[in-house]
Amino acid sequence: MARGTAEPRGGTSAPLTPHPDRLLPSGAAERAIARRLLDSIGDLPLVSPHGHVDPALLAADRPFTDPASLLVTPDHYVTRLLHAHGVPLHGLGLGAEPAPPREVWRAFCAHWHLFLGTASRQWLEAELHDVLGVAVQPCAANADDLFDEITARLAEPGMRPRALYEAFDIAVLATTDDPADDLRHHRALAADPTWRGRVVPTFRPDRYLDATSDDWPRALDELAEASGIDTGTYRGTIRALEARRDFFRANGATATDHGARDARAEFLPEDAAARLFRQVRTGAAGPAEAGALSRQLLGEMARMSAEDGLVMALHTGVLRDHHRSTTTRFGPDTGHDIPVRAEFTRALRPVLERFGTHPRFRTVVFTVDETTFSRELAPLAGFYPSVYLGAPWWFLDAPRAMRRFRDAVVETAGFHRTAGFVDDTRGFCSIPARHDTARRIDAAHLAGLVAEHVLGEDDAARVLRDLHDRQPRTAFRL
Repeated sequence: MARGTAEPRGGTSAPLTPHPDRLLPSGAAERAIARRLLDSIGDLPLVSPHGHVDPALLAADRPFTDPASLLVTPDHYVTRLLHAHGVPLHGLGLGAEPAPPREVWRAFCAHWHLFLGTASRQWLEAELHDVLGVAVQPCAANADDLFDEITARLAEPGMRPRALYEAFDIAVLATTDDPADDLRHHRALAADPTWRGRVVPTFRPDRYLDATSDDWPRALDELAEASGIDTGTYRGTIRALEARRDFFRANGATATDHGARDARAEFLPEDAAARLFRQVRTGAAGPAEAGALSRQLLGEMARMSAEDGLVMALHTGVLRDHHRSTTTRFGPDTGHDIPVRAEFTRALRPVLERFGTHPRFRTVVFTVDETTFSRELAPLAGFYPSVYLGAPWWFLDAPRAMRRFRDAVVETAGFHRTAGFVDDTRGFCSIPARHDTARRIDAAHLAGLVAEHVLGEDDAARVLRDLHDRQPRTAFRL
């Protein structure tokens, strides 16, 4: 859908033409197989079981205003790299006194070359070319022309959020939501007779489980207000969390999501848990006790998942908000969540000993420590029917890391113990681009196996279809 772009003020720019064989094998024979495999799933809609798109975007269906607000400011993949090269975050539209969108866009265009070789460059090129119709690469000279051109295009009816949802052929889109959220946007969409899509909430209770946080007491007060249940006691807090999970399930949720530091959970007797809760809640305990309570509350989430069937997604192994002054000024999710070494074999054992073979319990485990792929995660998923391997995530949702994931886990766990692909995005227009990247990587991987006579092309085509349709639906109970 690319259209011509006006000659930029002050110079010309290189054409923006994503190659049709990008990310496919370089060898002619394998590339031909990969093309056929990719073509075989061209009819599949997009299944997005985990992401961070605001449901208000679709409920209100207001036009996007400008390219900076659409492509730059909400995408921490973009802002973090520009920040690393000296562009201040307020100059990228963040904070209490953000730069105007045109200035943000100028900074992005002037630094376009910095994205060469990154996964973000793949997605940005596809967004600009395939979604927005841009035919030239951004640069300092054409920034204003592109800003005006894209802004005008965003005002067209076909570029509104609901129209794009249909154009992207999204079958289901899962959002990430606070347990105290009233889900009014989800309810508005469900009640709208003109809306034909499916948007489901996801229960993200980190604020209420992290007893080490200074924000934890205030979070419990908000939970009490939302649930109508007193959270001054351990039992009351558990009942409040259960009530909110029931509310989310009634509004379409199929999963919970957890961003705990690690995957460890504890299962104390209730009287011991209640004493620990009182100590931490009243400020009579130290960091070690607060950490133990956090692990206990995570264990309660696993127990609830075995009872209510909400899939327990674990996004662990990240030190959140690494630069505290940036968090204070600009808030969380601003590009400085940094991976730490992960461990799953011992950490998951308490949960899996209790619920690993439970018919209703299901967990999808993500990591940003790829050293655990073959050593821990593939063997765990290769035994426990409740364990699915989440797609490479955050720093690993890049082409070569995605290839390493397949190489590391498939020989042990097979393709069908993996959960498909999650786009994990706040940038709405990046959804099709990210899924296209994943499809190409999987087609290339399978083409190599076909060329090596490890499996036949018909089997490869079935596997590729499963990876991008059946597996995410199954793993996340969609």
